[in-house]
Order: sequence, then C-alpha cells, then structure tokens
Amino acid sequence: MSLHLRILLGLIVVAYFWLILYFIKKKMLALKYILLWLFSGLVMGILVLFPQLLEIFVKLVGIETPMYGLFLVGIFFILLILMSLTAIVSKQTERIKNLAQNHAMLEKRLRELEK
Repeated sequence: MSLHLRILLGLIVVAYFWLILYFIKKKMLALKYILLWLFSGLVMGILVLFPQLLEIFVKLVGIETPMYGLFLVGIFFILLILMSLTAIVSKQTERIKNLAQNHAMLEKRLRELEK
C-alpha cells in the first residue's frame, strides 16, 4: 500500500471518528449503539496504520491484493452493523406494537368507565 493511499485512508478514518464523536455530542446516536461503529473504525484504523496485518490477512484468505482485503473487511463491518440495526428495529417494532395494543385496551376501558 503506497504512502499516499495510507495517508488518505488515515484521514478518512480520522474523519470517521470525528463524525461519530460529533453525532454523540449532538445526541444523534445513543451510546449503547455506538460501540460497533467505534470497533469497526478502530479495526479500519489498525489496518491502515499496520498494512502488514492486512497483507497477512489477505494471504491467509487467498485474496489477490490488500485493497480487496480492505474492501472485504469494510463490507463485513457494514453487514455486521446492518444486522445489528435490523435487530434493534425488530425489537422496537415489537415494543411499539405492544404499546399500541396496551393503549387501545386502556382507551376501551376508559370509554367503558365513562359510560
């Protein structure tokens, strides 16, 4: 990996962490959901700082170039984050459904008491 590419990727990782911290500061992301984002940025940062690790990974997996390996790692983390967000949305959907049902039952009970 060339020095120019490493510097560019390093700046992208720094911007990534800055964006995450900005979202936390503005309370746009909850702290309990941010760990996976931080972990993925940390792994990407380590792979950019130590390209030897990326080359070892590429040789073990049998990928042709380190950039393909970096893309593979990035896609893996995207899928991991996507699965995590899907699980969160599923839980929230179930909670909303339960709240709507409870609200409807309480509203029905209130109407019956008003009669």
